Amino acid sequence: MAHLGYLLLGLGTGSAIAALALGVVLTHRASGVVNFAHAATGVYIAFAFYTLRNTGDLVLPIVGLPAEIHVVDRPTVFTALVVCLALAAAVGALQYLLIFRLLRRRPALARVVATLGLFLYFISLIRLRFGATGATGLEIRSILPSGVVRIGSTVVFRDRFILAGILLAVTALLWLLYRFTRFGLATRAAAEEEAGAVRLGISPDLLGVANWALAAMLAGGAVILVAPIVRLDPAGTSLLIVPAVAAALVASFSSFPAAVASGLAIGMVQSELLNLQADVEWLPDIGLQQGVPFIVILVVLGFRGERLAGRSLVLAQDLPPAPDPVKLVPVTLAIAAAGTVGLLTLDSGWRQGIIISAIVAIIALSVVVVTGYIGQISLAPFAFAGVAAFALVRLSEDFGVPFPIAPIIAALVATVVGVIAALPAIGVRGMNLAIATLAAAVAVEELVFKWTWFTGGSRGARPPQPELFGVDLGISGVGTDFPKPAFGILVLVVLVLCTLGVIGLRRGRTGLGWLAVRANERAAAAAGVKVAQAKITAFGVSGFLAGIGGSLLAYQRQQISSASFGVMNSLSLLAITYLAGISSPAGAMVAGLLATGGLLTVYLEQSNPDASQYQEITNAVMLIVAAIAFSGGLTGSVRSGSERLMAKLRPQTGDDIDRPGSGFAMDTVVDATEGSRASRRPTTGTAPATSATPETSPVAGSLSPSAETKR
Repeated sequence: MAHLGYLLLGLGTGSAIAALALGVVLTHRASGVVNFAHAATGVYIAFAFYTLRNTGDLVLPIVGLPAEIHVVDRPTVFTALVVCLALAAAVGALQYLLIFRLLRRRPALARVVATLGLFLYFISLIRLRFGATGATGLEIRSILPSGVVRIGSTVVFRDRFILAGILLAVTALLWLLYRFTRFGLATRAAAEEEAGAVRLGISPDLLGVANWALAAMLAGGAVILVAPIVRLDPAGTSLLIVPAVAAALVASFSSFPAAVASGLAIGMVQSELLNLQADVEWLPDIGLQQGVPFIVILVVLGFRGERLAGRSLVLAQDLPPAPDPVKLVPVTLAIAAAGTVGLLTLDSGWRQGIIISAIVAIIALSVVVVTGYIGQISLAPFAFAGVAAFALVRLSEDFGVPFPIAPIIAALVATVVGVIAALPAIGVRGMNLAIATLAAAVAVEELVFKWTWFTGGSRGARPPQPELFGVDLGISGVGTDFPKPAFGILVLVVLVLCTLGVIGLRRGRTGLGWLAVRANERAAAAAGVKVAQAKITAFGVSGFLAGIGGSLLAYQRQQISSASFGVMNSLSLLAITYLAGISSPAGAMVAGLLATGGLLTVYLEQSNPDASQYQEITNAVMLIVAAIAFSGGLTGSVRSGSERLMAKLRPQTGDDIDRPGSGFAMDTVVDATEGSRASRRPTTGTAPATSATPETSPVAGSLSPSAETKR
């Protein structure tokens, strides 16, 4: 009966997962978006609800407006619930109108990045509005009846059954709404064939607003109800999106009953795992329950994952151009030289900023390789970095491996993890791969980083300071001597070596193969590229770079724990790398500048201490804008502007005027090998890109080293 009790206790978390899964299915059916910010939206609404209930003040979601407005002197549960659900509807409608309406025809990466921007925005907003303590300053009282229910010898809290009953009622209403009403039929019609729906007089925008508003209300209501059961935490509760997406994936992002059943099952299995860990001695005391969504996702993708499309289908990803980085070599050396001068002349704060920016730039290079060069959306770079950091400590302490051998071996361990992570990428891509790697990042954080032997548990781990030939290269120093310039110079040297290595790979046959896979997997395979091998190689290189960065981060922080490499760090890194420019090593360097604790943070703290607290939320807003309007990020926009300026200054030639447009799907590879952005107009006067043969395909031509040399 104990097992039954734990299964029934899991109805609380399971109901939250299932309710969030309903919203994920709803937004996907309406606009084709897997909204990773769905749970974060609900967390903000829950914070607003409990604040309004306690104080009568409504916390507003837009920075720049007043932080809060007074709504009512004596708030009741009903008043607070009505106001906050109306707020949720407005927030959901604005998300669609201002962001996702503009991204309907954009590739998966842009939509993923936009939802991550929203995710980070709401978490930063909650921290700004409610302080670093989050919900600990709120009085969170359940609005459901209390008490217990006895089933034989098993005692279960009554609110679990009430939650499940509310969930089933909402599911039935949604099923009826989308099955039999004009609104539901119109939503289905617009989702399947938007152009045909418009000809019938259906407005996709009105449907989108209504569906996103309803989804946000579901998210807010779900988190409000389960807040007394689960710990209301900005980041932790927002990551309930992982099991919710797993449940929605089981339901193929279309079936409400299947999503609810899967969500309830995941919550109940997670609860039972806690019981088994207490009873079974050989089960490790780690977050086994967090591995359940990851296993569910892998199983579903294994059976239903996307495979290589037919020859007639062009999988154009419309990623930013990846120009030939030949001019970046002197720029990299100049940046390293400037950084060295700064380390030797500037004060402690600026030296720390240089070191953090350089380390983040190294890890950002791993994102450039796996996403910018081969087009695979990975949300787990800090998971690789953490594996290497803790491996470094174990190698140094337990086996006495000295510097620099220890960090190199640790990076190779991260490489192996990267290769393992590449296995799902062989069969899936795009949004599905993003889902898989996000679940993997959460699983690594809970299953690996909570392993006491490996990470030191709550005490954390302390790596020895690096030393080479008797020279202390560590960061430790007394007073203003911290951080020591020697460690900063070491980091800059590693950054230069990693950047030059990525540039060399990009310009060689390996990099050209990556770009061919990014543009079109089927065409790349026809041109002789081994697609699976290219993906595995890219993930391996990405893991190695992240591992090097993770080892340096361990040396820099001196004391590391599982929190040092949480999934939030991975999401933030992808965000700032996309904002900076995800398809160029220059973007990785700019990402280092934008990183929290980096040079931008130091500048803001010294010029205007109050401005630094807005850095993360500003980055989130800029990320959303970049996803909508500047797919090339900051560096791409600067490059495009300079190219347009140079084109205006130089006299036109016949070649410039008569140059034919390249095939839409293949121009990314042509861009990369020519080092300039080709026209994205559909081919005119030539055969369509979808019918190109290997002999005439731009991909086939791009793989010729001799052609690259001539250019």
